[in-house]
Amino acid sequence: MSTISKKICLFGDFGVGKTSLIRKFVECQFSDEYLSTVGVKISRKLVNSSPKHLNCGQDLQLIIWDIEGSNKFKAVAQNYFQGSKGAVIVGDVTQPETLNHIREHIQTFLDINPKSYIVVALNKSDMIAAEYLENIRQMYQFTEQSNILDTYVTSAKTGKNVDEIFQTLATSLI
Repeated sequence: MSTISKKICLFGDFGVGKTSLIRKFVECQFSDEYLSTVGVKISRKLVNSSPKHLNCGQDLQLIIWDIEGSNKFKAVAQNYFQGSKGAVIVGDVTQPETLNHIREHIQTFLDINPKSYIVVALNKSDMIAAEYLENIRQMYQFTEQSNILDTYVTSAKTGKNVDEIFQTLATSLI
């Protein structure tokens, strides 16, 4: 069985939970302790897709680049996007300003990788009353762009939709 590798980037504003989403997906762990990413941290995970998505029994290894979210880093971050086949753009449902930056993040990524796929993750859903979440998700659907696969309401703490965001991206990359 052969393995193909694909680079994906996770990015968004400072403190939206990018690293926590990756830790939950790769290591099945969550910590309330905040650790700021400096520069970029690279993680790997082998994704098993259902046979109907596989070509000749290939496995997919996601090489996940966790990119620092500070504003001063934006100019350098574009260099990290080179060669990426997909991205997860993350916003924090408890910080509306981070959600308002999602469209800008999408455009920045697509300027470098116009044929890549994007999933939007509206993170920290465990901190908002459930009745508001669907409205928030509807406000941040970007389906008018064919590169945007879907928008998910996620929680790294509870694991809500964490595997789904990566699986959706992985399926489109195979």
